[in-house]
Amino acid sequence: MKIRLEVNGSRHTREVDPRLLLVHFLREQLDLTGTRVGCETSLCGACTVLIDGEAVKSCTQLAVQADGRSVTTIEGLALKGRLHPLQEAFWEEHGLQCGYCTPGMILAACGLLQDRPDPAPEEIRRALKGNICRCTGYHNIVRAVERAAQSMRGAAAKEEA
Repeated sequence: MKIRLEVNGSRHTREVDPRLLLVHFLREQLDLTGTRVGCETSLCGACTVLIDGEAVKSCTQLAVQADGRSVTTIEGLALKGRLHPLQEAFWEEHGLQCGYCTPGMILAACGLLQDRPDPAPEEIRRALKGNICRCTGYHNIVRAVERAAQSMRGAAAKEEA
């Protein structure tokens, strides 16, 4: 089946098996290995990407379901060589831990901050509950999301001024 989609701002057209999972399409056909394969049951969130700005677990999405849509992976967040505020905040607040869960955590947080630019810590924890950190670094991850939210609000205020 032929699919057309935009991934990280680039258009792609590919012939795919209708049963191909989006995570495998991204990793194996587009070489975007920042999207991790974790549990393959949608429980760990390591495979989280944004589809049209909404955080989804790509291990339970078929590639054909992304046809005609825009997908953002961790590789697509940094613009012009500059880290996204979430990436910077994870670095600064030591939210990276071993790093396996980090791409999914960051993209889940990105989905949250698009809807809720000033989330309370409880809202952050609720939004990330489908993402498992095997290093148990949740405290630093929540602080990183708070820091990124503050940074993004500051940048938005500067643009409005």
